[in-house]
Amino acid sequence: MALSVLIVDDSSFFRKRLNEIISADANLEVVGTAEDGEQAIEQAKRLKPDIITMDIEMPKMDGITAVRHIMAESPTAILILSNDSTEGAKSTFQALDAGAVDYMPKRFGDIEKDQVLAQQRFCQRLHNLALSYQHQHPSTTNIPPEKPAPSSLDTKLKLVAIGTSTGGPIALQKVLSQLPASFPHPLLIIQHMPATFTPSFSERLNTQCAIKVKQAEDGDILSPGVAYIAPGGQQMRVKGTRVQPFLQIKDSEPNQAYQPCIDITFESIAAICPAETLAIILTGMGSDGREGCRQLKQLNAVVWSQDEQSSTIYGMPMAVAKANLTDKVLSLSDMGQQLSEIKV
Repeated sequence: MALSVLIVDDSSFFRKRLNEIISADANLEVVGTAEDGEQAIEQAKRLKPDIITMDIEMPKMDGITAVRHIMAESPTAILILSNDSTEGAKSTFQALDAGAVDYMPKRFGDIEKDQVLAQQRFCQRLHNLALSYQHQHPSTTNIPPEKPAPSSLDTKLKLVAIGTSTGGPIALQKVLSQLPASFPHPLLIIQHMPATFTPSFSERLNTQCAIKVKQAEDGDILSPGVAYIAPGGQQMRVKGTRVQPFLQIKDSEPNQAYQPCIDITFESIAAICPAETLAIILTGMGSDGREGCRQLKQLNAVVWSQDEQSSTIYGMPMAVAKANLTDKVLSLSDMGQQLSEIKV
């Protein structure tokens, strides 16, 4: 049975184009359109779609306000389609805070140069997000997971590396905001994100966390209590020595699917300080990070992954868990708590 989609955008041209793209997918069905936030709220109540594509800048009521109302009155999976700009990025993160589950750039060419493939990936994202949202919000009582035992890695740890994708911006905020300013190790963050978004994302996290958060720059020497966000559209590698590691930031090769790529960063860590690394895989679609975790694990790294219940998309964490690479499976709240308890 096809999943139902509500399209919300003030551009009649863009609504028509989205309708054509979505209608070409047998697994999706457009059940309605809206041209402003007020219409979106009314249509969401009446049509009860499986997923909504939401513009941000619209007359009468903007997308952020609409998301807030919809999530309060008729909770639905909402995908933000954002302008590729600094202001667009800031608004997108506000929409995610309001309850949207994910975002994509309006220009599909920013995610894939091949237009046909880009459209297929867009439809697949809609399908996966809708199904995942239904799975994550069943009308059943959640059983709290067993409290994990404290980790034994404190004495040897030198580096924490976190990879994430879909649902990552909110997940990272929840985890990193639990860390004290005195956190004793550097953190590397690889979040699948467009290049225009990572500067705003880094600044936003820096205001929300006690630790320092910055977009990584080529040549950065890793310092305790600093989280380095991999720049969008580029690859972040750890270079140097075990005693003095530093970051190398380079443009991605044209054929690299993820920019930045978790596997690339993790594999570079495996050459420098694998046995002193805690690798963490959070919510995300696909399996990026699995092979990097495999290399690190073979060299005595510790691997944690997010649990299914707290993941927006249980793809990347599941890939690591199914490969038997995970030392601990943790909820987001436990992840931050466990990290905050790490000592030198």
